[in-house]
Amino acid sequence: MGPFKRFKNRQRLIEHQIAAAFFAEVVTLAQQAGLMSSEHFSVDGTLIEAWASLKSFRRKDDDDDPPADGSDSNRWVDFHGKKRSNETHQSKTDPEAKLMRKGPGKPAKLSFSAHALMENRNGLLSDLRIAEANGYAERQVALEMLEATLDGSPATLGADKGYDTRDFVRDCRSRGVTLHVAQNQSGRRSAIDRRTTRHPGYRISQTIRMRIEEIWGWAKTVGNFARTRLRGIQRTQHAAYLVGAAYNLLRMARLSPLPP
Repeated sequence: MGPFKRFKNRQRLIEHQIAAAFFAEVVTLAQQAGLMSSEHFSVDGTLIEAWASLKSFRRKDDDDDPPADGSDSNRWVDFHGKKRSNETHQSKTDPEAKLMRKGPGKPAKLSFSAHALMENRNGLLSDLRIAEANGYAERQVALEMLEATLDGSPATLGADKGYDTRDFVRDCRSRGVTLHVAQNQSGRRSAIDRRTTRHPGYRISQTIRMRIEEIWGWAKTVGNFARTRLRGIQRTQHAAYLVGAAYNLLRMARLSPLPP
């Protein structure tokens, strides 16, 4: 099968959301087998490197065409010392990718944000979504995943201190979700207090939520998803669902009893 034929077949799969349907069917099978909790969840986000180099991150008003005389055909290579931001610059290879860094001192890379909703019973994925890499995606996508997953019954949600904001706590509570977020008290007051943290369930959630790092570790190493091989959010989401389905199937195989 030639490259063009593979591209067309992949496009058909993406357009018909086959990977999303496959992932949803795997989740349904896990629920029917009693392997997933419907009350206790954890959420976390990470960055997935885009299939675009920093050389492609140029001013939005830049002309894509190289000079006719070829005198400066590689002029975008030397960008050191120049200020670049997502407001003024854009990747010419993948315009949906954004320049982000994982933390202070980390190098900035063109990336997408990835978001996992894990049920706490066996550490299976309930949802896995790709979004734009920005400072708000973690909380926004977390609410979207909760909306799609919960049936209106009370639930708990474990998360790290990045989710400790008053708006997010309020939005979770309005959905019947008790937020077991790690308190962020760095020069500020946490959005939750001892009315939440004094309960044993809070400490349990804070312990179990760490298991979501196992998902990211597997996805980025065994699942080869530290960097997407596709361009754009929609195509990267297609790949994410396949990686998430594979992770769940492997977990389910280990959790299910062996046949006699």
